Amino acid sequence: MKRGLGCIFRLFLLLITLIIVVFFIVYAVAPVYEFPAPTPFSGKVINNPYHKLDTALWRKGNFQVQSKVWMGLTDGRKNEAKAIYAVYHQLDYDVVAITDYMKINRFEKDKEGYISAYEHGYGLWKTHQVCLGTNHITWLDYPFYQTLSHKQHILNTLKRHCEVLAIVHPKVRNGYDLNDMKFLSNYDLLEALSHYAISLNYWDLALSSGHPVYIISNDDSHDVLDPTKVGRYCTFFNSKSLQEDDVLSALKSGRAFGAYVNMLEGADFYQKAEDHRNIPILQSVEVENDTLTVIVSEPAAAITFIGQNGIIRKIVSNSPTASYHISDNDQYIRTEILFNNNTHFYLNPVIRHNGEGPDKPQAPNVNYTKTWLLRVFAFFIMLFFIRLIIKFRKRNSTKRKKTFRQSFYNR
Repeated sequence: MKRGLGCIFRLFLLLITLIIVVFFIVYAVAPVYEFPAPTPFSGKVINNPYHKLDTALWRKGNFQVQSKVWMGLTDGRKNEAKAIYAVYHQLDYDVVAITDYMKINRFEKDKEGYISAYEHGYGLWKTHQVCLGTNHITWLDYPFYQTLSHKQHILNTLKRHCEVLAIVHPKVRNGYDLNDMKFLSNYDLLEALSHYAISLNYWDLALSSGHPVYIISNDDSHDVLDPTKVGRYCTFFNSKSLQEDDVLSALKSGRAFGAYVNMLEGADFYQKAEDHRNIPILQSVEVENDTLTVIVSEPAAAITFIGQNGIIRKIVSNSPTASYHISDNDQYIRTEILFNNNTHFYLNPVIRHNGEGPDKPQAPNVNYTKTWLLRVFAFFIMLFFIRLIIKFRKRNSTKRKKTFRQSFYNR
């Protein structure tokens, strides 16, 4: 019995040691980046992602929800894929992307509106991303802590294997520090709205630092049978079809907006479905002679124009339309619309640029000197511990031999 327990204990120690060694190597070989200073948007041209959109093509989607996978060890264990689709279709959603942790869900893969996707990340601090339009799982992660360089390396690695990459719930467990948004690049969307965190300040800082990233809004529900956790946050997108390429193109180009759908206290799914059928319509967003004009289908309690660093520029009350003259100092302007029933729309920004569209900021470069110094330092640390282990094993071996001799001569 004791021998069996000892064997199990040794196997457990071996497994823990193997995990430590693997992740020590992962951290040791990670690149160190040199990040350029943030450069706000500039230029004489204003990019409007909503120019001349067909309002009949507005569609509704949820791009983050988990189902039961990995034997129920991860969040979403209460959700079955069939139930997820049933609930969201009852609420007239056109697209429901199941984003299981580190696994692509193939349920309904042959149906129109299916998006191949998963949620990446298994670290302690919920530094997660959602990969949309992918057939490849990236297992690389830095689970114990992440520097700015680690986060950038993950984004770069993921972006090579997916069409659209989103940073999700950045506020949760401080997975992303607010200051990270000044420097991180090579992603397309930021989940500024979800059941778990409102991260509009993260979005504004990214935009203010010259990163043309667009909004995504999701329930991120871990229990779709709870009416308080579904149909609250959604993304409207303008797409000619529900084919994956068209849907992702709409999100990536900013032809979308985030929404919070108000829910009356105690409302059930039938009331929720009725509320969704009565969501107002975004009818027009146009820029003419440097004046941004927004029109919705019913009077809004407030239409708010927001600029650099999240500063409010103008509020128009009790009107279905509002205009704002974009000054030379406005690098971007985004619009929030509050309706009388407390439903909110969060529109993507119009952005200044010099060419055909908003310029991507200069990508951070690998600092090879710092990277190799880190690797050499890690190599010597590993040698040091290997030497300690060898010395420890020799000492134990010598003690066992002495104990055997003493027991032999003491007979």
